[in-house]
Parts: sequence; C-alpha cells; structure tokens
Amino acid sequence: MNKLTFLALFATILTSYGQNYDDLIKKADSSYEAKNYKISTDYFAKAIKVKPESKNNFYNAACAASLANDKKNSLKWLETSINNGYDNLNQINTDSDLDNVRNDKKFNKIIFELKKKIDIVEANYDKPLQTELLTILDEDQKYRMQMNETQKKFGQDSKEMKDLWQIASQKDSINLIKVKKILDKKGWVGKDKVGAQANSALFYVIQHNDLETQKKYLPMMKEAVKKGNADPSSLALLIDRIENQEGRKQIYGSQIGTNPNTKTQYVCPLIDPDNVDKRRAEVGLENLAEYVKHWNITWNIEQYKKDLPEIEEMSKPKK
Repeated sequence: MNKLTFLALFATILTSYGQNYDDLIKKADSSYEAKNYKISTDYFAKAIKVKPESKNNFYNAACAASLANDKKNSLKWLETSINNGYDNLNQINTDSDLDNVRNDKKFNKIIFELKKKIDIVEANYDKPLQTELLTILDEDQKYRMQMNETQKKFGQDSKEMKDLWQIASQKDSINLIKVKKILDKKGWVGKDKVGAQANSALFYVIQHNDLETQKKYLPMMKEAVKKGNADPSSLALLIDRIENQEGRKQIYGSQIGTNPNTKTQYVCPLIDPDNVDKRRAEVGLENLAEYVKHWNITWNIEQYKKDLPEIEEMSKPKK
C-alpha cells in the first residue's frame, strides 16, 4: 500500500472511530433518558470498548447499570471512573441512580478507598471555606437543575418556570453577597485550597449575576486563570456572556439565542466562525458542533455565515 493510500485510510478509520463512539454515547444517553436502562447499559459497554478513558462516561455507565440491576458492571465502572479521576464523593453518596449497589460490600470498599485519596489531597484545604463554597454552589445549581424538566412539562412561559426563575434570582442575590466578601478578602481562591467543585462556585455565582458584577470581577478571574486558580473554559464562557450582553460578537460560541418567530435556537453572533474550534480547544472546550447539540442545533459554518446578518439583527440588545 502506498503512503498516500495508507494515510487516507487511516484518516477514514479515525473519523469512523470518533463517530462510532459519539453515536454510541448519544444512544446510551437517550436510552437512559427514556428509562431504557438495560439498553443504555449495553450502549455504554460498547462505547467503553471503543474509548475506555472518559471518567464521566464511566460514571454514567455505572448509573445506568445500577438502574438496570447489573450490579457487577455498575461497581466495575464506578471503580474505573474513580481510578480515571472522578472524585465527586458527594454526588456518589447522594445519587439515587446508585441505590441498587449502595449496600454492596464492594461499593463500601470503593467509597472507603476514595475517601482515603481525598483526605490526602485535601490535607491542606481551607475546610470551612470549602464547605461554605460547596453550600453556595448547591444553592446556585439546585433550582436550575429543575428547569429542564419543568420547561418540558409546563412550557417556557409557564407559572412554574417563572416561579423557579424567581427563586433562583433570589438565591443569586444572596450568594453574590457571600462570594463578593470572599473575593474581596481572599481573592479568587484556587482549587488547591478548596477543591475543584468549591472553586467553581465563584465562577457560577459571578456568571449568574448582572453585567456590572461580571465586568467588575472579569480582570480578577483572568489573573486567577494565569495563576491556575480558575478554569480557562469558565473564563471563556464569562467573556462570551459579557461580549454578547454588550452587543459585540462572542469569541467561543457559548451563547445561544432564540428566534422569536420560529422559537428555534441559534448561536449568537460570533467572530471568525472558521476558527472557533481552534479557540475553543485552546481553553479546553469541546468542538462547537458537539456543544450546540444540547439545543438541537446542527452546526454548519457556511450556512451560519450566510445567516449571520439576520442573526446579528435578532441579537441586538433591547433598548
């Protein structure tokens, strides 16, 4: 086989490999959402054979297997997830998906070993501050996590959705007072002091508040990223949100708008669409085509560029 033929074949294999894995994960996730846990487990098993490295997919597979009463695979995949870096002990301890394996001796052993690892890592943590930030994070996320199901059940403009947004806004205001106090006194505390989850609470609270607050703490977050105390991908989202709100084109494509006429969603105005995935990769974000699937958007760069004038008109800030 000549070199060019080999390279062409190799590229085809890689493309097929990626598509096959992504398709399997998508089918596993959709089967899980449909409560077809046995089918979801089977798809996860096939995907794991293709690419056995994602800690989050191993964890999700463990959840599906537990719900399918496949305790052996559930415990095996949970352990593998932890070995690959999954360390959200609170999630594991409270996730009802894992109730079927929770009383198993192996489950208790897995949790015991994880706690030992965490204790070593967290030996020098500011524990009171970590606890405070984790509580803030829970308050920030609690009601937002209910919104997807509530919207599906009652609709975007329903009283139930408005009530959830009102509660979330009240919590945001309270959380902001607490986070401002921490930031003004201690700066952007890194995950080396409070852990990755607690550290992310700072970003979420700033991201979910008003534009002036976002602009005020943007320079602090930029400096924190340089020092390794904040996540570059989170900074990218904050930058996009500020750019979008001030009527400028976003950089990373994270902001999504809704067409008022068709109710379909679209990527808000974006600079240099041809190179967006390069910019996203530089800050640790997945490619845009995968990201926008969450909103049932099919990413087509050429079509997007043609539609951009209309998108810019729809996205103009309301006066």
